[in-house]
Amino acid sequence: MAITGASEKAALQALKASDWHLEGAFDVFYSQPQIAVANTLHLEEVYNRYKEPDADMIMVEGISQLCNDLQVDPQDIVMLVISWHMKASTMCEFTRQEFIGGLQSIGVDSIEKLREKLPSLRAELKDDQKFREIYNFAFAWAREKGQKSLALETAIGMWRLLFAERNWPLIDYWCQFLQVRHNKAISRDTWAQLLEFVKTIDPQLTNYDEEDAWPYLIDEFVDYLKENGLVQHRR
Repeated sequence: MAITGASEKAALQALKASDWHLEGAFDVFYSQPQIAVANTLHLEEVYNRYKEPDADMIMVEGISQLCNDLQVDPQDIVMLVISWHMKASTMCEFTRQEFIGGLQSIGVDSIEKLREKLPSLRAELKDDQKFREIYNFAFAWAREKGQKSLALETAIGMWRLLFAERNWPLIDYWCQFLQVRHNKAISRDTWAQLLEFVKTIDPQLTNYDEEDAWPYLIDEFVDYLKENGLVQHRR
């Protein structure tokens, strides 16, 4: 890694492809562009284009310009996928390490190449395991600094964005229920368990069991659906 400047991921890919022979790994690394390290100088130039003039950080203005250059709306879910690749710790902020490391992870060294990658980045949301990872990442990413829970309105916005990809038919009822009955910040446990609920319980609740250990908020949501005649729950 020290010789090539490769990321750990790229180095491991090259080693695996060469059956763990170091000399062969060098050949693989330099002959296969998909695992070659992105040019560091180019990455620094890209980063400097968007960083704050008086701080070593990309913030709201720089991200807005990045979105313009990528020709995507800042609210586009692909920006969440990019942030996941960058392992960004905070929404609307990228450190130098996050930004450059993320572009290396994606395998690009220019905005033009990143724009060409957008369709494949979107497609990652169709992979169940990657969707789960991006979903879990979104909780801490969208949370305000220093807070353990996620502000309700932020959580609702993120759920609408994420579950638009999964076409969960109860999303509007869930958001309505939270605003009418809950009106509090969302815990990490509720965030995580809702995905399990969406993945395992059918929209008519035919396989919902009151004895299962769902968080109280999800149990209250089920009661809300039944009380308001929004689903026909058959036992």
